[in-house]
Amino acid sequence: MNDPSSIHIRGTLTPDRPLDGLTWLRVGGPADWLFQPADLDDLAAFLAALDPGVAVFPMGVGSNLIVRDGGIRGVVIRLGRGFNAIEIAGDTVTAGAAALDAHVARKAAEAGLDLTFLRTIPGAIGGAVRMNAGCYGVYVADRLKSVRVVTRDGAIRDLDAASLKLAYRQSQLPKGCVIVSATFVAPPGDPDELAARMQEQLERRDASQPTRERTAGSTFRNPAGYSSTGRADDDHSLKAWRLIDEAGMRGARLGGAQMSEMHANFLINTGSATAADLEGLGEEVRKRVLEKTGISLEWEVARVGDPARAD
Repeated sequence: MNDPSSIHIRGTLTPDRPLDGLTWLRVGGPADWLFQPADLDDLAAFLAALDPGVAVFPMGVGSNLIVRDGGIRGVVIRLGRGFNAIEIAGDTVTAGAAALDAHVARKAAEAGLDLTFLRTIPGAIGGAVRMNAGCYGVYVADRLKSVRVVTRDGAIRDLDAASLKLAYRQSQLPKGCVIVSATFVAPPGDPDELAARMQEQLERRDASQPTRERTAGSTFRNPAGYSSTGRADDDHSLKAWRLIDEAGMRGARLGGAQMSEMHANFLINTGSATAADLEGLGEEVRKRVLEKTGISLEWEVARVGDPARAD
């Protein structure tokens, strides 16, 4: 296995980089390497030269992620300013993978295009595509036209949305690929009306979710009532928060981790939590819900890396 530091790059490659400061939950051990490419060509050249045996993990802004306390083996790739451009042409919006979802929604609205569903989704476009993020009945699958990726061997490829087989909170992408941009087709709308709708969405979110706490968004997926295209049937779907509530786990604690009192499906770092606390509490919630209802909740928050090493 070659040493990644021997590869010529124009970006930044950092060994043993702690990841806790790069996630919204503020937990996690170090990555063997953190690579922040300067631009698309820099990323492609790095992946082409990297030993195929070295694992690669693309990381966005860490909004929906628990990095375990032992950190991540291999190379974590985090896209930055070279990947956050937003371009609008006609009814299409092309956004870099590092562009924040909220920023894309605002820019589109200013141009009279409706991508308002992105406004309250935490994170960046790359993660939104990978997870088929959605809100208020609209999902990435409803608006996505294509994505550009760099595959594990360094090839730059354009993929149409259908090839991703987007479903509820999931997609099928080439293994090890890094999403670098996405193109959406958006319906028209009046800029003022779109801005007002987004403001209403923000107010609804802030009234029902612990947005001022250290969270990673919804912890568990809603377990039923979704079609293969990923659209929710709100009249018939089970709500994870309700199942957690019924199992008596609203406000439950483990170490520095807590299930929110405000919204039972939000896992909070109260200030001193380890990744083990957060994941352990989540697993206890899953156990209690299964015992109470017979339903096995699935994690929506991604959990990656190794547990802390024993002394």
